[in-house]
Amino acid sequence: VQLQASGGGLVQAGGSLRLACVASGRTLTNDGMAWYRQVPGMGREFVSAISWSGGSVHYADFAEGRFKISRDNSKNAVYLEMNNLKPEDTADYYCAACPDSVLTACPRVKYIYWGQGTLVTVSS
Repeated sequence: VQLQASGGGLVQAGGSLRLACVASGRTLTNDGMAWYRQVPGMGREFVSAISWSGGSVHYADFAEGRFKISRDNSKNAVYLEMNNLKPEDTADYYCAACPDSVLTACPRVKYIYWGQGTLVTVSS
């Protein structure tokens, strides 16, 4: 199973980016999906999660109102649209899959498939 994350890059504060995560080797239809982020030297931080159907979403406080998670099960993909980016959003962003879950946001240990990370850099 591979989760391929893309869409990171360098953007000025106030700008936007759209991250994508596409899976191969596994159908994500029944999986809860999430985005986490990590700054070097820090722990991995929850950003957002979405239920298997896309009908329920959950955001970290810092993401609420600025980020939007979505998924397209026909493309085996999940997305994270990030708006009004701030320098403190600079991090590696990881997608993750929680297999066969009815939950919107799984306990972190249940996310057993992880992408390789895509770097988002927000300049001030």
